[in-house]
Amino acid sequence: MADDLVGGPPPPDPKLHEDEVVIDDRLVRQLVSDQFPAFSGLPLSRLASTGTDLAVYRLGDELVVRLPRIAWAVAQVGKERRWLGHLGPGLPAALPEVVAVGRPGRNYPFPFLVSRWLAGSDLLHADVEDWDALADELAGFVRALWQLEPPGPAPGARGGPLAPHDEDVRRAVASLAGEIDAGRALALWEEATAAPPWAGEPVWVHGDLLPGNVIVEAGRLAGVVDWGSAGLGDPACDMMIAWSLPPAARRRFRTSLGVDDATWLRGRGWTLQQAVLFIPYYARTIPDGVEAARRRLRSLLENGA
Repeated sequence: MADDLVGGPPPPDPKLHEDEVVIDDRLVRQLVSDQFPAFSGLPLSRLASTGTDLAVYRLGDELVVRLPRIAWAVAQVGKERRWLGHLGPGLPAALPEVVAVGRPGRNYPFPFLVSRWLAGSDLLHADVEDWDALADELAGFVRALWQLEPPGPAPGARGGPLAPHDEDVRRAVASLAGEIDAGRALALWEEATAAPPWAGEPVWVHGDLLPGNVIVEAGRLAGVVDWGSAGLGDPACDMMIAWSLPPAARRRFRTSLGVDDATWLRGRGWTLQQAVLFIPYYARTIPDGVEAARRRLRSLLENGA
């Protein structure tokens, strides 16, 4: 397959982690051609992504290739391969359908996924006119996810207790002291960690429900991607999406979802934890994702409830 750019192949994806593997267009073409000859003639193009663990390539009109950048992301391949087929039929929006699992090759050391492409735009770039309707749809999706039961043991998720993250959060807040109201951030964090813990049975959670993972088409919820943090846990972590909505839609989301005060407080803690760790780590490499995290953080610190 010919290279798309004159003068040789494009450069590899910018490195997000010090010890990640090098992934470029030539490598992905070779892996696809070697392992999936039926797809070898399809156009291939690297996609910009706010994701941190996998490189993402569009393959033709109907497929997407997702490759772990780093060893810790390999478990996500197995998780999505095993669980998305179980979760998808019970949810009111599309999930990626895994059509093939690639194996290591060409000096690339990890398995990878080929999945169906979900039409639409992520919420970072979508045109939404009726935010209340989208808030209701997001709440309906999250509620349906929480009601699913695993057919057997399921993986853990981001939705554990907040307390183990205390040292990292405090360090990250200190590093952002010139950019944010650090005192307000720590007060909010302490309120979240002091909230009563989840007393119910663990439920299925997405664990990384952020705008880059929410697919919108014609202003309506079309799909949810990137299930690497999914598993059974405290539903509070799925509150993170609320702080990417306008204030009225955020209130609508909470009302539609019907969560109690303690769950909402813990959800604010997860929103803070994700944003303050994400911003300094990816400040030079994922500008769209960092700006979205800054907006969530501003919304959280300025609006409170």
